[in-house]
Amino acid sequence: MLQIKNLHARIGDREILKGLDLTVNAGEIHAIMGPNGAGKSTLSYILAGKDDYEVTEGEVLLNGVNILEMEPNERATAGLFLAFQYPIEIPGVASMTFLRAALNAHRKARGEGEISTPDFMRVIKETSAKLNISTEMLKRPVNVGFSGGEKKRNEVMQMALLQPSIAILDETDSGLDIDALKVVSDGVNALRSPERSFVVITHYQRLLNYIVPDFVHVLSDGRIVASGGKELALELEKNGYAGFVQDAA
Repeated sequence: MLQIKNLHARIGDREILKGLDLTVNAGEIHAIMGPNGAGKSTLSYILAGKDDYEVTEGEVLLNGVNILEMEPNERATAGLFLAFQYPIEIPGVASMTFLRAALNAHRKARGEGEISTPDFMRVIKETSAKLNISTEMLKRPVNVGFSGGEKKRNEVMQMALLQPSIAILDETDSGLDIDALKVVSDGVNALRSPERSFVVITHYQRLLNYIVPDFVHVLSDGRIVASGGKELALELEKNGYAGFVQDAA
């Protein structure tokens, strides 16, 4: 599914990722935790194709294809989805219009025709009901005036429509209260399948009470320095990152 091999990356003169290796198999959920500045969000940006970052060594294979050679839109249609820590607002663009355009872009990449209006509305109705998302929310401009929880639910809706092979959740719990966190987590869990994998980037173990990972990794100074099961997240919650940072040094 996803193989990251010896990934080195920098922004300006600062090297952030320093030989990161990670393999995510189909159907698995991997959590990446670590202190501020470890490179967690940098990893998500590089996977998505953000311009500011320069990859100096290594490769990232999605289903055997090196996505570092692809444009961001090509990575998306190849099956990669990024849920942002802080989803941006797009004034003047209705959420329904945005969703239909995204869905049609994926259909076009697969050689399919555009979805008809009746079929699109049916898919929206079925998907929003399954995820407990109000269709009224989808009539508003993208994320404009949305609460933190609504923005994250909107991203879950996008994920459900686009059906990615791998979804990267970059601190999706950021700014959410417990109720919103549970709603978003329920939406993510509804999308779990043997064909879909997740990489969940988070500071806090509480998210992993709701989205239970198969593997937990500690990222420190641009490398994965420890890996384990979900019990590793509990250890981090109890003892912090100090021991792992010292081990890495």
